[in-house]
Amino acid sequence: MDSLFPEGAEEMNDVLARYTQNLLQSDLHFSTKPILIGGMAMEYYGIRKAGADVDLVITDEDYQGLARRYPEKRKDLYGDLGLVIGPFEIWRSIAHLDYDFFKKEAIEKDDVLVISIDRLLWTRVCAMDTEKYRNDLFLIREYYYREFTNKQFHREAELHEKSYEKRNGVVFGGKYED
Repeated sequence: MDSLFPEGAEEMNDVLARYTQNLLQSDLHFSTKPILIGGMAMEYYGIRKAGADVDLVITDEDYQGLARRYPEKRKDLYGDLGLVIGPFEIWRSIAHLDYDFFKKEAIEKDDVLVISIDRLLWTRVCAMDTEKYRNDLFLIREYYYREFTNKQFHREAELHEKSYEKRNGVVFGGKYED
């Protein structure tokens, strides 16, 4: 599968610019950089375009401050506490995994962290009962193949495609039937 964004950098900057623009238009302030997750993170990695919302994970301290300020905006999803404020869907946890879990290997930017691809995968696994997120799992799988496949091994395997087709993908003892 070809990358959604062959060049990558321009689209990454566009995602970050849209995030910053949304943040500037809001009255939200964080003591610790929030972590960009969800569709915008998917777009950041060139996996698929994001929707209109901005999904974040924040520290409990930041959540508590925002929950006091916007009590009517609170959301409880099976014990994961969050807030929906304008285009922002802000969580203190996902599947009861907190900020420190999602911060691991996040990419640091000026005013936000971008969730690592491995932790992004985990967010989709947690929600895979929903078709949208299950579809995202397939897209992330393609991203991994595209970005991390050993090209030499792949070229070697292509030499034996006919044998794999004849034998349901498995060849024993080097007996190829190409």
